[in-house]
Formats: sequence, structure tokens, C-alpha cells
Amino acid sequence: MRRLVVGIVVGAAGLLVAMSTFYTVSETEQVVITQFGKPIGQPVTRPGLHVKVPFTQEARYFDKRWLEWLGDPNQVPTRDKKYIWVETYARWRISDPLRFYQRLRDEIGAQSRIDDIIDGETRNVIANHDLIEVVRSTNREFAVTDDVQDVKEEEAAQRVELGREKLTRIILERASRVMPDYGIELVDVRVHRVNYVEGVRARVYERMISERKRIAARHRSEGQGESAKIRGKKERELKSIESEAYRRAQETMGKADAEAAAIYAGAFGRDPEFYRFVRSMETYRTTLDASTWLVLSTDSELLRFLRSSGR
Repeated sequence: MRRLVVGIVVGAAGLLVAMSTFYTVSETEQVVITQFGKPIGQPVTRPGLHVKVPFTQEARYFDKRWLEWLGDPNQVPTRDKKYIWVETYARWRISDPLRFYQRLRDEIGAQSRIDDIIDGETRNVIANHDLIEVVRSTNREFAVTDDVQDVKEEEAAQRVELGREKLTRIILERASRVMPDYGIELVDVRVHRVNYVEGVRARVYERMISERKRIAARHRSEGQGESAKIRGKKERELKSIESEAYRRAQETMGKADAEAAAIYAGAFGRDPEFYRFVRSMETYRTTLDASTWLVLSTDSELLRFLRSSGR
């Protein structure tokens, strides 16, 4: 039993020693060996299994890959006194892990130091240039849309000397000068977002809202004018159609009256007495009813057929 316990203890001790002696390095890692907190020798960058002094030495791992840095928004005044929020981002890597450990210890310390360096250079560069240099990158023709019709001509014609792309290259160049002192290689810096500060932004939004209302009112006015034009055209066409219909109706009625007159004339020519009888009957039908009183002389033409019918 004692041998078993001793064997277990010896095995555990051996495993502990082996774990403290051997360490592995992957393709994405690099290691700095420290002894009692102080770095010993050169960084280990070759992947594989490596050996160190057990218990007294410690392997500190650092990433080989490109790492991301995203800065906090900074309020920066431009040269033309425009107050804006600027957000930047960058890509960096640990190029000298030994110096990195000595100066910054870990990635948290590196992020903080990068904040100070890039934010400071960003502030310096933007403060020495106008807002249009931060917003635009080229001198392509300024498209004046309905939203910005009231933009001043001098603003629309303002030329870009450097532009955002070159400004970020200046920030990168200046920040890269001090990064090697911390064992860092900075590969890229970009402007992530540019926006006005709250006070200016509220005025910009108010201006945009009023401009939208003006455009909407203009569209409504144009629509009402077009509607009146369409209604006027409809009324003209309707009157033209009604006039043409009335003209044709009158022509048709005139032709009918003429044909009726011709028929009446033909009938009168053939039998005048019968014609007078028919006309008298029509006159009786249209003038006499149960409530009509007529006072006629005895020799009235209207009484002639009535008198003859009463015989």
C-alpha cells in the first residue's frame, strides 16, 4: 500500500515537473520566458515543443496576428471652427514581444497606449485642416441635389487639397514613428465615422427637416398645378364633345324637320283638305283637355270640323 502511495506521489511530482518544464508554441503565438518576473533570453517564435526551467521560469504568450484597435469618439475642432466627433480604427501587431512585455506588459496596456498615440495624432492632424478635407477624398464634381440647393457657391466650389485618405496616411505615418519603442507595428489607420457634435447636429437636423418640408410643399404645389391643368383639359375636351354632340343633334333634327316638312308639303299638295283635317286634329289634341275653355266665333276654322261632326 505504501509503495502504491509513493508511486502515486512520485508520478504526480514527475507530471508536475514535466508540465512546468515543457511548453508548446502554436503558429499564431510567440513567447517571452520570464524568471521571477524578469525576461530571460530571446523571444521564442518557432512553433513546437520547448523546454524551460521548471517552477522558476514562466512562459508568457503573445499573439503574432494582426490585432484590431477601435478608438472612442473624440470631439475635435477643425481649422474652420467646425466641432465634430471623429472615430478611428487601426490594425496592429506585436513585432517585438520582448520590448512589448518590458514596456506594456499585455494587450490591455497596449490598447491604452495606442489610444493615447492615435487619438493625439488624429486630433493634431484634423485641427490643422478644414472639415471638407476630413469628409471628402477627391475633387469630383459636387452634386447639388434638392436637399442642398441652398449650399453656398463658395462651399460647393471649395477644393480638396489632401482629403480624408491622405489625412489618415499622415496620422499613420506620425503614429508609426513611436510604435517601435513599444514593440508594436502599426499597419493601418482609418477614420471610422465623422459626425457633428450634438449642438451642431440638432441645427443640421432642423435645417434638413425644413428643407424636406420646403421640397414637399413644392412637390404638392407642382402636383396641384398639374391637377388643375388636367382638370382644365378635361373640361375643355368635355365641352368640345358636348358642343360637337349638340351640333350633330341639331343637324339631325334639322334634317328630320326638313324631311317632315317635305312629307307634309307632299301630303298637302296631294289632298289639301285631308291635310287641314289632320292639322286641326293635332291642334285639338294639343290645346284641348277637360279643364280648357275656349271662346270662339262661329266662323272660326277650329269649329268647322267640330260643327260638321256634330251634324
